[in-house]
Amino acid sequence: MAWRDGKASGKRLLLFMASIILGIAAVVSIQSFSQNLKNNIALQSKELMGADYIIDSNQLPTEKVQKIIDSLGAGGREVSFASMAAFPKNGATKLVQVRGIEGGFPLYGELETVPVSASVDYQSENGALVDATLMLQYKLKAGDSVKVGELTFPIIGSVVSAPGSNAISTTVAPPIILPFGFIKNTGLLQTGSRYKYNYYFKAEPGYDVEALDEELDPILDAENADFDSHMSVSQRLGRRYENFAKFLNLVAFIALLLGCVGIASSVHIYIKEKLRGIAVLKCMGATRRQTFLIYLVQIAGLGLLGGIVGTLLGLGLQQAFPLLLQEFLPFSVEISTSLQPIVMGLLLGIFMSVLFALLPLLSTWYVSPLEVLRVQEGNPVELQRAGIFVLLGIMAFIYFFSLWLLKDSRYAMAFVLGIVVTFSILAGVATLFMRAIKKYFPTSWGFTARTSLLNLFRPNNQTMVLILAIGVGSFLISTLYFTKDILLAKATLEANMKNPNIILLDIQTNQKDEVARTIAPKGLPIIDNIPIITMRMNSIKGVPVNDLRLDTTLTMKKWILNHEFRVTYRDSLIASEKLASGNFNVDIPENGPIPISLSDNIASDAQVVIGDTIVFNVQGVLMETKVGSIRKVDWGRMQLNFSVVFPEGVLEEAPQFHVITTKAPDEKTSAQLQRELVSKFPNVSVIDLRQVLTLLQGILDKISWVINFMAFFSILTGIIVLIGSVRTSKYQRIKESVLLRTLGAKSDQILKITALEYLHLGILGSGIGILLSLVSAQLLAWLVFDSPFVPSWVPFVILLPGITILVLLIGLGNSRSVLNSPPLEVLRKEG
Repeated sequence: MAWRDGKASGKRLLLFMASIILGIAAVVSIQSFSQNLKNNIALQSKELMGADYIIDSNQLPTEKVQKIIDSLGAGGREVSFASMAAFPKNGATKLVQVRGIEGGFPLYGELETVPVSASVDYQSENGALVDATLMLQYKLKAGDSVKVGELTFPIIGSVVSAPGSNAISTTVAPPIILPFGFIKNTGLLQTGSRYKYNYYFKAEPGYDVEALDEELDPILDAENADFDSHMSVSQRLGRRYENFAKFLNLVAFIALLLGCVGIASSVHIYIKEKLRGIAVLKCMGATRRQTFLIYLVQIAGLGLLGGIVGTLLGLGLQQAFPLLLQEFLPFSVEISTSLQPIVMGLLLGIFMSVLFALLPLLSTWYVSPLEVLRVQEGNPVELQRAGIFVLLGIMAFIYFFSLWLLKDSRYAMAFVLGIVVTFSILAGVATLFMRAIKKYFPTSWGFTARTSLLNLFRPNNQTMVLILAIGVGSFLISTLYFTKDILLAKATLEANMKNPNIILLDIQTNQKDEVARTIAPKGLPIIDNIPIITMRMNSIKGVPVNDLRLDTTLTMKKWILNHEFRVTYRDSLIASEKLASGNFNVDIPENGPIPISLSDNIASDAQVVIGDTIVFNVQGVLMETKVGSIRKVDWGRMQLNFSVVFPEGVLEEAPQFHVITTKAPDEKTSAQLQRELVSKFPNVSVIDLRQVLTLLQGILDKISWVINFMAFFSILTGIIVLIGSVRTSKYQRIKESVLLRTLGAKSDQILKITALEYLHLGILGSGIGILLSLVSAQLLAWLVFDSPFVPSWVPFVILLPGITILVLLIGLGNSRSVLNSPPLEVLRKEG
């Protein structure tokens, strides 16, 4: 019976299935790609690092660390730092990542260069390897030269890829690789320079690197060094991309939920049309269980078929993901098929189809044989009670599935609440809209306009499900668009003289006046002249840092114990800071600890409060301080922020370097200033914030495109639901059309009625979705980003009319046969 009845309703049931296919495809493609990403990271972790493990330090190794390095037999070493490079050929300058390399680096993978021989020749020929994109940008070729600090190197070749680099980092500061032995003579390793030493090691086969990590890490931590294995790099990379995958999974899951809403609505109408036939079956002796199973088997079969097709589509779709995400990945992804996403796709297809169709399917259980003779109004109490349990089951499934995706019960609950609130608001608006039309019906309107409104609350109307589908899709895309705007707004430089767009780093104390004199004649302002002193914590609340490192019960964040802090001194807060507690500008006592100000994240990680003492090691001098105030810092603003701020009158004589900021009116002035500064002060690094902002916008645009690509599945699912809904009520529309013609309505009037009905649905669904996204974006700006939100006009001008027109065209396209159906067709079916 399930097979026979299904064949008779094949086209309609296939449309039901289409709405779940897209959701399954979205979830399977993301899940499968995430699995491939994990596998690739695990397989390529050695190539990504260039070794089995490394020992790294932000200073020259101490005697103890050097003995450990010598005993393990390092296969290569590197010192890396950011600096300015000048190209004498065209006078251009650029912030680069200098990598001084010695030995057999990389021990795994390849240093890809053009020509290939350059990966070895640069060492013997004392030359430089320059990033390939940088070579193209400045029209350089092998044989030209590059000046780094006090030295000029011939360019031996270009770097295509190297372990330890990725597309985004090389865009900010492209790499230049030099022989290690020449780095000291460049004069760039000065006070305040942010450099890092890496020592690369290759383990013997079967060697237990994790055991070595456990043994050496505490020793190295005490000496301000660190141990990193290729497994830890793999874990960090995995976590980084896993967060992005989780977000995409949620977007795909929403598309799947939309498809399920379409199935529930479509099955509701489908079953409602079958109730008289079910009553006849019961008159002939069919049991409740038999009639229920006929349609349950149908829906489960459709779910299985939808799961198969959706899984195959998802596996095909994941082939496109490496192309979409390649710029964010430091390696190429090899696509393979794993079992987990396939099994999940098939099970989801069956389970979600049955779960969301269960509520309308339950009505078959309570059909009375008397419905052959009369129509039963309302739902039995038993059906209402069963419906509550089904809804609770749906909510439980959404929670546990999102918990599996997010691995965090709080986030899963927040996601479920967000889904419930969004769907409830959209459903509430649809209900209120229909009730408002009934109560305040515009009787003075013309026949066409009145009838289009009446269609929105006729029996078996699809107003609710269409507003849900259109609204959630619009909500997703516009929320993502507004979020991107918030992020860009935080980074955008305001057009006033208080905001610098050029930052000069690593200025030595004896250079600061000369640097200022280089800037001033060009008519550029000196906005900031910030002193910076490096120091480490020696003890916290009277307990030495070395003792805290050995404390296995320690709950504070251990990175605090090894971190080299860059601090400044001043007498007032800046624009990105708010006082959370304590007093910022206080008098310095003649005796006793010095009052300092900590950022709230440092205070939380170090577990200190107002009045607690911290002893700092200021380059060999111990200085006792106490927490005088705690600040809330907006780290997202593009300006220099500090975790620790001292009062004036304490650190002026300490070894320090300076940061100067200025504002250039245009790119030409900026380029001239950079060239002059690099020629006079090779150790000074220049950051042009306009270039950083352009890069940031490009990254956000690419991420936004990927996210919108997934959000499009929600809109596409909504379209499928729309088509299915129109098809479902097609016969009813044919009947209405014939009756209207009998009453004298013309084809163009019926066309206008249909067009207006879908126009109302499109405007209402997309309009409410965009308004909801405005609220969510405002909450994100307030609670998450702590930033003002200025809505963009794009969703209102492009998204709202675009989706409305799309809904209108689909509605009219699927209603053509309604206009062309002769009255006899209805009469025959009635007969």
